[in-house]
Amino acid sequence: MTETLALDLARAQFAFTISFHIIFPAITIGLASYLAVLEGLWLYTKNTLYRDLYHFWVKIFAVNFGMGVVSGLVMAYQFGTNWSFFSEFAGSITGPLLAYEVLTAFFLEAGFLGVMLFGWNRVGPGLHFFSTVVVAIGTLISTFWILASNSWMQTPQGHEIINGQVVPVDWLAVIFNPSFPYRLIHMSVAAFLATALFVGASAAWHLLRGRDNPAVRKMFSMAMWMMVLVAPVQAVIGDFHGLNTLEHQPAKVAAMEGHWGGEEAADGEGLPLILFGWPDMEEERTRFAVSVPHLGSLILTHSWDGTIPGLKEFAPEDRPNVPIVFWSFRIMVGLGMLMILLGGLSLMQRWRGRLYNSRWFLRFALLMGPAGLIAILAGWYTTEVGRQPWVVYGLMRTEDAVSTHSATTLGVSLALFVVVYLFVFGAGVAYTLRLVRKGPQLEEGTRETSGGPGRPRHAMRPLSAVEEDLDDDQDTDGGR
Repeated sequence: MTETLALDLARAQFAFTISFHIIFPAITIGLASYLAVLEGLWLYTKNTLYRDLYHFWVKIFAVNFGMGVVSGLVMAYQFGTNWSFFSEFAGSITGPLLAYEVLTAFFLEAGFLGVMLFGWNRVGPGLHFFSTVVVAIGTLISTFWILASNSWMQTPQGHEIINGQVVPVDWLAVIFNPSFPYRLIHMSVAAFLATALFVGASAAWHLLRGRDNPAVRKMFSMAMWMMVLVAPVQAVIGDFHGLNTLEHQPAKVAAMEGHWGGEEAADGEGLPLILFGWPDMEEERTRFAVSVPHLGSLILTHSWDGTIPGLKEFAPEDRPNVPIVFWSFRIMVGLGMLMILLGGLSLMQRWRGRLYNSRWFLRFALLMGPAGLIAILAGWYTTEVGRQPWVVYGLMRTEDAVSTHSATTLGVSLALFVVVYLFVFGAGVAYTLRLVRKGPQLEEGTRETSGGPGRPRHAMRPLSAVEEDLDDDQDTDGGR
């Protein structure tokens, strides 16, 4: 009983820290590319709106980048402190992959981040734009290596097990494992969508407050175009990802669908899609199920009466926690459908000429602000909990990977993590929202606040971007 509690606490601690960490890189991935687009458009069109939006969002990017680095360091240490047996077993693969991420992505980002943040009017426009693009590429390279490591844990290949340890024999097979391409694209697009929703919600907030200016309109329009073009594509990517998961991790898909096998997949009836219900792991059935006949077969097998393995075909000890996987998957899919709806409604409002002044639509866009990040977390829980009870699928169980710490030690450290994270990252999030509330500042002509012969040199300091006397009554252009 004590060992089980220690395992659950170790898993809860890692889930808590990674839940905080995944939010900040997702925003930095999307914002880095968004900043590259903004600066590129400014250089191409000379429209100062793009420049003003760049200077606004680069401050928010810097804050999120810093919080992402700090939260990532904690996760790296946990592999050695809480999951030492996993590190001993699979460290010869996960260690180099994470080292490649540092050598190729983090150093690349760090090398050009200073120029991007502090080099405006200190270097030429071409070099500054190049730095922004390099930082954006660096965030995607970082995603590449992190997803390669995690995907190998989901669908391991390219290795041999010698003396109880994994030994890589084909690095290309290790990196480009069967689930990696789908997970990489799915996660990258999710980061872009989450950022678009964040940007769109920020603009909607200002529009609802009466701060209707060209910069706010521009970022709202760009965010809505992103929803129109990318949200439906993400649904298609998710379908391919699901088919790949069905091939390599059928128990996870069965848990996602609440499919136990037996009466709900009788001969000739196909597989229904269970919309809602409560999977009962003891009774081995989904209670209170609301389902649509044959729709499960169409989605999962692309046929009218196709079936998939049910959970009863797997030993109880080889099944994931079905209720968590079942509901986290539905949260992710439900939010994805709302994103598609938001994009569709934006087209309708744009056609009617009411994109910027339809208050019910602006409220909807504002409410959807955190939806991208929530969907990412729900998808991550689906993926990671659905892999259980394996830490490396089919090779090593989670209970064999955890370090031999007492439940008391893990409980105390988890409590400390909760307190420190809520204080540190709570302050960071609050400051980010304060930056958002200030909004983009419109400047006429060429920016001359720093740099150049005889001009004052003021660094673009994210932590001094908000005046101390900012309050709710000062964030509108003449309105309240």
